[in-house]
Amino acid sequence: MNDKKYLIVGLGNAEQKYAGTRHNYGFEVVNALAKKLGAEFKVDKLAYVARAMYKGRTLVMLMPTTYMNLSGKAVKYWLTAEDAPADHCMVVCDDLDLPVGSFKIKPKGGGGSHNGLNNIIEMLGHANFPRLRCGIGKNFAQGYQVDYVLGRFDSEELKLVEPCIEKAAEACLSFATAGLQRTMNQFNTQNDPAKEKNKEKGPDNDSPKNL
Repeated sequence: MNDKKYLIVGLGNAEQKYAGTRHNYGFEVVNALAKKLGAEFKVDKLAYVARAMYKGRTLVMLMPTTYMNLSGKAVKYWLTAEDAPADHCMVVCDDLDLPVGSFKIKPKGGGGSHNGLNNIIEMLGHANFPRLRCGIGKNFAQGYQVDYVLGRFDSEELKLVEPCIEKAAEACLSFATAGLQRTMNQFNTQNDPAKEKNKEKGPDNDSPKNL
């Protein structure tokens, strides 16, 4: 196994009609990461693939072209092809249970209602891989989940999503260099948009002012 190699996998659907949808959040983060590193994606087996060196680490960035529900096929292939351990593979995806503008990193766990994560777990035979789940909220009526996740963010949501994409890309770099635990400690406490707004407001009127 190559302990200096890291896979960053963004989940989404590769067809152009899905570009910019909530379900393609993972693609957006991995695209932002590739831009930071000056890497370009090329068509390869089961995925668009970009490569870059960063602080002595090799980063292999993937956007599977298998459709979301078969993401595991690409992940399994590239983990084997790159001889990388599963705990060096960060999977980036959307999450209905997190508010828009936030994300959460976990070291392992089930896939919940996310078909992409569930297929990766099925194909690998385990759930022991890190995942970075980006919040898309649950602002839809009962029975309209599919329309919601395949829809696009409105202008107000984009004000929260765009900086979140950049922070998530930074978290992926931290994962490859500082390690998973330090990255979780840093980024899981920094990306709640509600907390950020409270910080901007400053201390309460009743509390002593900082000089």
